[in-house]
Amino acid sequence: MSESTAAVTGDPRTHVTLSEIYEQPRAITDTLAAYVSGNILNTEAWAGVRSVLRGSDRLIVAASGTSRHAGLVGEIMIEEASGVAVDVEYASEYPYRRYDTLQAPSVLVLSQSGETADTLLALREATSRGARTISITNVEGSTMAREADATLLTRAGKEVAIAATKSFTTQLVLLHLLSLLLGRERGRLSAPEVAEDLQQLATIPSIIAGSLPGWEQRMSEIVPSFAAAEAFLFLGRALHYPIAREGALKLKEVSYIHAEAYPTGELKHGPNALLGEGAPIVVLATRDEADPSSMLRYRRSLQLLEEIARQRINALVIATEGDTEIEAVATNVVFVPRTTEALLPLLEVIPLQLFAYFMSLQKGLDVDRPRNLVKAVTTE
Repeated sequence: MSESTAAVTGDPRTHVTLSEIYEQPRAITDTLAAYVSGNILNTEAWAGVRSVLRGSDRLIVAASGTSRHAGLVGEIMIEEASGVAVDVEYASEYPYRRYDTLQAPSVLVLSQSGETADTLLALREATSRGARTISITNVEGSTMAREADATLLTRAGKEVAIAATKSFTTQLVLLHLLSLLLGRERGRLSAPEVAEDLQQLATIPSIIAGSLPGWEQRMSEIVPSFAAAEAFLFLGRALHYPIAREGALKLKEVSYIHAEAYPTGELKHGPNALLGEGAPIVVLATRDEADPSSMLRYRRSLQLLEEIARQRINALVIATEGDTEIEAVATNVVFVPRTTEALLPLLEVIPLQLFAYFMSLQKGLDVDRPRNLVKAVTTE
């Protein structure tokens, strides 16, 4: 292959980021083991959370960065499964909002380290307002784990690379389980429905483990075609929009390339003017054929991709295996296995992590220690 088209290669022995991407099946397995028993939620593990949320019809989520993107996915899952109204706040903004706009019986904070300064301040502000609090963190004994009324610990293991990977996917798992818990307790989901969902969720670690080598190889081949890119637009709908935001953040963090994310339907309301030779697009266009809403979103995304192809805009598309319609309109496609709409984000985000990883390698950067960033932001 020529230098311009040669695949970029990574080595998990020298790059912690790639190692931690590959650790995600085990991290998800360990998180599930702590909160699920067979096909039911572990009663003891959820006792504290049940106590905090009892009688609550509104939930505020406060988080920063990657954790906030997990919260945005959780917002949609919880609202659709349970009917509980969820608002997701930037942790850095929550303390400065008026009391009468954010009074709520329950506040959930998310932080990988449990020490993030903005999020810790939000937790303490919520407590001072008389709110009951829950933390989701990866570090047992962290300040947030100690100070919240209830804590859900992700079981991602120590995360060393600056860019969050396995801590994000385990946060998604816990938020998904929380949506099932609330849906069941509010009578919106039946016991068989929860059991079926948990059965599907239990398959995700093996699906990811089986897909990772192929995703890695495919992304290493695709990345050189984006070598001249100066900026990216990431697009997704509904649950997939926060994943697009996470993909854009990962790319910014480790490759220093500007990237923005929008809901897919917003492209024509301004951002489309940015697309061009130096500004390609990344589109999440997966589908769950058993879900009519998912298929409607997919059809709209397919129409957009057809227009993008006519404009000769370089596009990277994340799609579902077996989708021949996408292959007809896009060249740079990475396929993820079929699963339910609610679980697709767990599969979509990992190719985007790999995309950011290989873009960083292509530029000769230190992917594990990007400039100006620290693992835990402990000062405002």
